[in-house]
Amino acid sequence: MGLFDSIRSVLGMRAEADATRAADPEDLFGMSTAYLTMQADLGYDHVGAAALCFSSVDSTDFAETLDEVEAILHAGSEETGTTFRRHADSHGYQWVVLEDSDPEDLVTSIHFAADEFIERGYGSRLLTAVFGFEKDDENVRAYWIYSFRRGAYYPFAPQTGHERNQRVEFKLQSVLDGELGIEDDERYWYPLWPDQRGGHPWD
Repeated sequence: MGLFDSIRSVLGMRAEADATRAADPEDLFGMSTAYLTMQADLGYDHVGAAALCFSSVDSTDFAETLDEVEAILHAGSEETGTTFRRHADSHGYQWVVLEDSDPEDLVTSIHFAADEFIERGYGSRLLTAVFGFEKDDENVRAYWIYSFRRGAYYPFAPQTGHERNQRVEFKLQSVLDGELGIEDDERYWYPLWPDQRGGHPWD
């Protein structure tokens, strides 16, 4: 199975078929307190960015939905200063990437964007929301990934050479369990490797 097929299977059709609960955009607000726990208890700072990943549809209505999402984010940026950009990765998936020094603004913007997709009838196109953290002094990055198909979060701690730091991932799980709705089936802890060496999953 290739990388593209793996993403499609784990985050897409198979995940939807095996889902234990429906995704709820309100779950995203759990990250508001998780940011504090990540910093206070684990020493991670947020990277100043988060992203929403989705698969597109070649239709006029979906294009209008994307326009509405961008309009909402533009309006929000005037109040919060959150900037955003669109990005297509090498596997054909689309990303809305948001940047802000305030993690609360990132959570709110991700929620608004996801909610608009759902309101317009395209909730099934949403794949993940990704929130990044790092320890500069240890050169360690970690991510919390919310799977819309599974309605749960899971940790992802990449290392050089497409290796995962499972020790970090299980540590994150143990500390944040109960604060976030964490995926209990590790088969669905799918890695989102960046296209660029040293980049984020959304790069």
